[in-house]
Order: sequence, then structure tokens, then C-alpha cells
Amino acid sequence: MTLFRLDSSIRLEGSISRAVADTSEAAWRAEHPTGEVIRRDLGVAPLPSDAWATAAFAGWTPVDQQTAAQRDAVALSAQLGDELLAADSYLFGVPLYNWGISQHMKTWIDLVIADPRFGAGSETPLAGRSGLLVIARGGAYGEGTPKFGWDHSTAYLTRVIGEVWGLDLRIVEAELTLADIVPAMSDLKPLAAEFLATAHAAAATHGRTFGEQAAAMASV
Repeated sequence: MTLFRLDSSIRLEGSISRAVADTSEAAWRAEHPTGEVIRRDLGVAPLPSDAWATAAFAGWTPVDQQTAAQRDAVALSAQLGDELLAADSYLFGVPLYNWGISQHMKTWIDLVIADPRFGAGSETPLAGRSGLLVIARGGAYGEGTPKFGWDHSTAYLTRVIGEVWGLDLRIVEAELTLADIVPAMSDLKPLAAEFLATAHAAAATHGRTFGEQAAAMASV
């Protein structure tokens, strides 16, 4: 069994999305102790910001006329697609930044879509496989809160990863993640702790479930 894990937090220490994803991965590993994990860490190793535009224009250029930069960008796009296709289960750790996804997360998505296997006209290349999207939000964005509707990340990611690529996607959300470090949010610490505990518990459950689902698919 193979798990693809993508992290996109720019924080290495204190990252909630990483911590909750760790919980899910640990549960998956308990089901598959000899399983492989394919890692793509956009926070540690961001993709070149110009790679997508280069790969996109390369698609309109005859192969024998492509520049070295275009060939490299196309190869990078194919590599990202290969990483996804090589896995049985998927884990994405994505914080909400400035009410949306970060530039490096968007670059990764655009480069994957530049691969013909994942772009326009492709037929849900990951259909039938299971994935978990871990979302970490510094504030509160639920219905009835002042910032309800300001999360422009989760719906977009669900559309691309779930509907375009075809993953059976589950979502675990941790809110108020800045309560421990923002003085004005100190009264919200107990609620933040509750949200975090719930997120870890759900992540563990999904990690175990994905292991079971991947094993069932492999036996068909």
C-alpha cells in the first residue's frame, strides 16, 4: 500500500495541519506498517513559481521546438502526476492563508493540471481512491461567525481534488488555531483545544479507514 502525503504549511514547528496529518499518517501506518509514503512538502521545498506558465505554453509548442526550460517544466508536471497515480490513499495538509490557498499550493495544483492525465478532458484519474483533506484555520469561519463565507480554500480544493480528480475525499477541520498565540483570542483557548482534539480523533479514524479501503481495492 502507498500513501501520498502533501504538506503546505510554511511552519515546521507548531503547524496544526502538519500535526493533524501526522495523526492520520500514524493510523494509516498502523494498518500498513510496511507501506510506502510518497511525500511532497511545499512548505519546505516550494515549486518554482514560473513552472506552470512554462509548462502551459509548452503544451502549444511542438516537442522538437521546446526550450530546455519548457522540457524541464513538462517533466516536473509529469513527475507530480506520477506521484499521485502511484498512491492508493491520499493525505493533504492545507492551512488557510489570507482566506484562500497559498501561492505554492496553487502552483502545485496548476502544475498537476498541466499534465494531460489530470487536465481538461481527463476523466477523474484518481476515481475510486480515498483521500483526507486536513484544513487548519486560524480563526472561526463556521456559520454564524463574522467570517462565515470567507474560507475560499476548502470549496476550491474539494472541487479540484474531489470532483475533477475523482478522489473520495473526506475533510477534517481544525479552527481557532491561533488562539494560543494571539492575546485577543485567549478566551477561545478552551474551544480551540476542543476543536483540535476532535480533529485529531477524526484524522485517526480516517487514517485507519483509508488503509482498509485501499486493501479492499487491491484485493478486487
